[in-house]
Amino acid sequence: MSTRIVIVDDQAMVRAGFAALLEAQDDFEVVGQAENGEQGVRLAVELSPDVVLMDIRMPVLDGIEATRRILASGSDPAPAIIVLTTFDADEYVFEAIRAGASGFLLKDATPAELVDAVRIVLRGDALLSPSVTRTMIERFARLEKPRAAKELPPLTGREREVLLLVARGLSNAEIADALTLAEQTVKSHVSHVLMKLGARDRAQAVVAAYESRLVVPAGE
Repeated sequence: MSTRIVIVDDQAMVRAGFAALLEAQDDFEVVGQAENGEQGVRLAVELSPDVVLMDIRMPVLDGIEATRRILASGSDPAPAIIVLTTFDADEYVFEAIRAGASGFLLKDATPAELVDAVRIVLRGDALLSPSVTRTMIERFARLEKPRAAKELPPLTGREREVLLLVARGLSNAEIADALTLAEQTVKSHVSHVLMKLGARDRAQAVVAAYESRLVVPAGE
């Protein structure tokens, strides 16, 4: 079965280029394209894609609010959303991930990186890698105005250890080495953590770790 993809971007050339690259994959199908967030929400609800490529800065409705609306629409399963940005220090990327995006991709990414990005979010992993996502989130967490810490749901001691290491950017294999566990055991712990947090993927778990103050950005 093909992976169904919707592309949302206000630049026709970007949409066309991404569509051509993705359609070149035998198992990818671009089922819709939208030029603003409002159209993107409508297409996502109507077409039930597996993945949405979502630009952040668009007219009518921006990518952050469009992400929120898509994930609040009740689609089951909800699509994985990849935020598109022109530079990795985009101040809105953190808000997009908080809204439910699985990570971000630079618009000047190579064709291989674009294809890999779609496959990564389909697996439920964060983009582009745990360390890149953690670095990006930590950068923007430091820019946030101080706010009350959100309480984490009840986690076992081991689950808190695993969440802490996920938030620090470690992969499952690295967590297994750090805690002297089998990698499959770590995968099981990560799945339990995501379920308890109500998180769709590792990116959401990292956000929860910072918002609960389980992890404090460097310099605080």
